[in-house]
Amino acid sequence: MILGIDVSTSITGFAVTDMEGKIVLSEACDLRRDKDFFSKSLTIRARILDILEAYSGKIEHIYIEQPFTFFNSGGSSAKTMATLQRFNGVVSWMVYECFEIQPEYLGATQARKLVGIKVPRGTKAKKVVMEHLLATDPDFTIQRTHKGNPKPQEFDRADALIIARAGLKDIENKALAAS
Repeated sequence: MILGIDVSTSITGFAVTDMEGKIVLSEACDLRRDKDFFSKSLTIRARILDILEAYSGKIEHIYIEQPFTFFNSGGSSAKTMATLQRFNGVVSWMVYECFEIQPEYLGATQARKLVGIKVPRGTKAKKVVMEHLLATDPDFTIQRTHKGNPKPQEFDRADALIIARAGLKDIENKALAAS
């Protein structure tokens, strides 16, 4: 099985897939009520331990979405990016410590490309990912707001699933290259 993680300090997505890419687990951990870095870290650690208990010995690969490392107009500030990098490092260490598996990292654009999702210029990538999953995977369902929009955590669940499935493609590509 593959564990895919979309790390964020507001909502972190987790997905576990089998080696065919079928969803085993798809959930989000809401950290918005945790007011400081350490509280968020403890909440994530508890969730990672729950996943470890449920899938002990079954998860063979861990993929984590690499945080942005460049600035773009209207994007995150240096402080926000530094906090996300630090939190990504803490989550990486926690999964390594718990599962004894060194995580691998995929950028969001790279992950989408690996699973065949093309994001047209000027389109929100998260929306395209959501539409792709809803159209192609009957096992992926979401909760919606009273206005019919996806709830915020659904985007993080979707991103984690794309990371896990991109991890599967990465594993397949490495196996092909080795043969």
